[in-house]
Amino acid sequence: MKSVFLAILIFLVSLSVGFAQNADTTSTKKLVYKLNIKENIAPAIWRQTNQAFAEADSLNADLLLIHMNTYGGTVLDADSIRTKIINSKIPVYVFIDNNAASAGALISIACDSIFMRKGGSIGAATVVNQTGQKMPDKYQSYMRSIMRATAESHGGDTIITAQDTTFKWFRDPKIAEAMVDESVYIPGIIDTGKVLTFTPSEAVKYGFCEGIAEDVPEVLEQIGIKDYEITEYKPTGLEKIIGFLVNPFVSGILIMAILGGIYFEMQTPGIGFPLIIAIIAAFAYFAPLYLEGLAANWEILLFLVGLILIAVEIFVLPGFGVAGILGITLSFTGLFLSLLNNINFDFEGVHPDRIMTALMTVIVALFGGFTMSLIVSKYIFTAESGAFKNLSLHSVQKIEEGFVGVDTSSKNLVGKEGIAYTVLRPSGKVKIEGKIYDAVAELGMIDKGDPVKVVKAEAAQVYVEKP
Repeated sequence: MKSVFLAILIFLVSLSVGFAQNADTTSTKKLVYKLNIKENIAPAIWRQTNQAFAEADSLNADLLLIHMNTYGGTVLDADSIRTKIINSKIPVYVFIDNNAASAGALISIACDSIFMRKGGSIGAATVVNQTGQKMPDKYQSYMRSIMRATAESHGGDTIITAQDTTFKWFRDPKIAEAMVDESVYIPGIIDTGKVLTFTPSEAVKYGFCEGIAEDVPEVLEQIGIKDYEITEYKPTGLEKIIGFLVNPFVSGILIMAILGGIYFEMQTPGIGFPLIIAIIAAFAYFAPLYLEGLAANWEILLFLVGLILIAVEIFVLPGFGVAGILGITLSFTGLFLSLLNNINFDFEGVHPDRIMTALMTVIVALFGGFTMSLIVSKYIFTAESGAFKNLSLHSVQKIEEGFVGVDTSSKNLVGKEGIAYTVLRPSGKVKIEGKIYDAVAELGMIDKGDPVKVVKAEAAQVYVEKP
């Protein structure tokens, strides 16, 4: 009997140990959230980073790993990303697959731990324009400041423990500053006249890298995480749409749609489908450029004011003059500048190739849109059949069939009397039976208010004399 109880007891103990082991296995599995930054730092990367951190937080991720390979990008977006990293409650590590230059270096230094692949590099954070030329010192001063501040945020004797692995942390702010300013001299590390860039081994030696790894699994192994699950950030549908719409070819198509919609709206009565197409195309053109930080408020406003001036010229003012020319100029300028990463009218940071691409995109699109509008309108509005055939006049009203181009009702006024509505010298206006008509005095001048009599009517105009 004792042996039976002993066997049951051993079974229960082994079962509880098994449950404990399973529970321990489940509890030690780490959720690693991975964000790829493998292109230039720009507003799109900042938006994606924001989304990635929000998703990682909602999933209660244990670690956020940035897989990086970038030559840099805009300082403001990089600063936003590094601030997000510094304030993150989730530990943020970065694996530099190849390059972490300029803005990429700033983001990397903000992370809790840096790992690099052999042959990689980190540094060269001098602020340059898109032609590679060094920007004025006001830009360098800002970059030096945030590089120092970022390094200082990880200064001291902070200890980071990941299971059995312990890293002793210290990032020298002066080294971070030397990555921006060639005038910084650090004995044994960098001479003046050179901007600092570290290889992986140098970065490890001077505290700017915690390890060298070949891939993400090796990074996690060095951290001490063996049992893990990786969830990777995937761009949202909106991000994919924005990326598609900012393509120069698509931008050109949208400009053609804007022009075509406005042109066809002018050919049809009232407000209809063509105007809706133009508005949708304008929104699709400017909205992604605005989100990308390219189209500023004032550039969009230039375009809208230009359209208003063109409309005033067409529908209000006679002929085509200053308002029309100014409207075309403003609309063209708004479309053109919205494609450039300029600051007001400062194009120092804009590559000449980018300027030419934007200029040709707008010129070709406008010319193509105008040409296609003329061609398409010929087939849409003059065809004998089609969806829009009733929007234009196809029949010919011939004179021999009794059609005339003037109003003949004035002939009925011959012999009737009225008064001069204005002075007739000899032309002016008369009032007959409560209606105003264009009139010509047959003899001399007739003063305003004098009685008149219609003696004949020709070409919708009456001829009068004093009775």
